[in-house]
Amino acid sequence: MRTDFLSTVKRFSWQQWVVVILFVVVASFTTYKAVHTVRRLAYWQTHRDQPIRGWMTIGFVAHSYRVPHHLLTEALGIPDKPRDKRPLREIAKEQHRSIDEVRAILLDAINKSRQSGSAPAAFNHGGAP
Repeated sequence: MRTDFLSTVKRFSWQQWVVVILFVVVASFTTYKAVHTVRRLAYWQTHRDQPIRGWMTIGFVAHSYRVPHHLLTEALGIPDKPRDKRPLREIAKEQHRSIDEVRAILLDAINKSRQSGSAPAAFNHGGAP
């Protein structure tokens, strides 16, 4: 049976080889994207409502707490566009606030957003920056 397979493969024309190569490329890409999607899903399932820390960005906090990004930027008085990718500790420093003040502002905005019915209630997380 193996020799039948090998003899068939050896007789492939160049068009058949192109089809085989394209199939392998598409199958590889699909597998890569599927694994990537599952890994992201698993990551965010275990990183919900993480305690707010100084190393986090506004985008990370928004994703973790499942609230719109613009609500958090509005609460801190930062323009939403372009997206601010600085860590919260840098934003706090620029605004002459402590990380605890920034954390309190963000948690207040998150709680207000969730009380308006857009998500489940937040927990008040403390912790070091």
